[in-house]
Amino acid sequence: MIVAVAILSAVLVAALLSFGRFARSTDWRATVTPLASIIGSGFLICGPLLAKEFGSAAILAMAALLALAYAVGAVIRFNIVHVENAAPKLSLNDPMAWAMRAAQVMLAIAYAVSVAYYLKLLAEFSLKPIAVSEAYHDLVANGAVTAIIIGLTALTFSGDIRKIEHAAHASVSVKLGIIAGLLAALGLWWVTRTGAPLDVPASKVSWNSIPLLLGLLITVQGFETSRYMGDHYDQATRVRTMRYAQWLSSAIYLAFLALLTPFLAEAQHAEGVAGILDIMELVAPLLGIFVLIGAVSSQLSAAIADSIGSGGLLVEVSRRKLSVRQAFIAAAVLAIAVVWLTDPFSVIALSSRAFALFYAMQAGLALWVSLRTGKGSPATRVGFALVGVICIIAAAAGAPAES
Repeated sequence: MIVAVAILSAVLVAALLSFGRFARSTDWRATVTPLASIIGSGFLICGPLLAKEFGSAAILAMAALLALAYAVGAVIRFNIVHVENAAPKLSLNDPMAWAMRAAQVMLAIAYAVSVAYYLKLLAEFSLKPIAVSEAYHDLVANGAVTAIIIGLTALTFSGDIRKIEHAAHASVSVKLGIIAGLLAALGLWWVTRTGAPLDVPASKVSWNSIPLLLGLLITVQGFETSRYMGDHYDQATRVRTMRYAQWLSSAIYLAFLALLTPFLAEAQHAEGVAGILDIMELVAPLLGIFVLIGAVSSQLSAAIADSIGSGGLLVEVSRRKLSVRQAFIAAAVLAIAVVWLTDPFSVIALSSRAFALFYAMQAGLALWVSLRTGKGSPATRVGFALVGVICIIAAAAGAPAES
């Protein structure tokens, strides 16, 4: 019955998001892009990792991470209006113009690293049900990821990347449908449980846990994509819909952690970043397949989106001295290097650090523009400085999940 409810919920939500009247609205289309980036498989890997480090306080840790992400989102929303308005008035060699280009370069690098992160997770989820010798696991996973990156890069040469981009955009409805199915399955388990006492681990909160939490910043990242959608949506729409994306994704993350509470003891012992598969099979055996399909599809679509973003930013930053082909090759080479030089746990922290640096640069830009133009209150400027400092700490101290 649990599996049936999960499938029915997934189909209904996916259909509603695909064919409902609001699905064709401007606000929903502008919400989908940041929402798709925020909700990759992050919500799947956070449960086991936070359960190991924080025990039953995992949901509080998740709330703290989401609060940090929302504060960074506030910085980006300020920049959507005020930095964008200031940019056309700057000369090419204005220090602020150079700072803006440096931030774009950092984002292009962060996107390239995140492609490796997404595809590393895709490989881990895909190989979980397959009996691959431990001695060859990394070789097989890294080889598969490298082949996918090369394939995505080759697609950009043919002009077909636009079709792939549209497919990735459309897959958001399916992804959200699968998430709804998982939440419905967990909710039904709560309703039908026999009343036996829950084996919930004790709370574990310490200063030593902060580096791991900061190392998971990548799992709630993606809202910054609204900053670079100016060709399609006005500033007010992008500011408003970024909030919608962060509100909805935060609700999903917290609901998932709350419903996962009865399984936190098992989650503490889940092996690897794909350990959620084992946990969901405790709810219903067939839910493992459900999770696998959702994880693989979401990681692939997110990797496509970020590879497009990385290549596009490199073209823009080079003032089109780099061709589209050269930019995508450069991004692919960086992603492949990250794939072979990191393991699935450390790539999460590396990607988080790259985005934390970008967010710190955005906070610096926000503070600079605020002081230069007089926009924003003194309290707002203190907030920008605080967010910048926290992001610098995250970049310096974000720890691999395996630590």
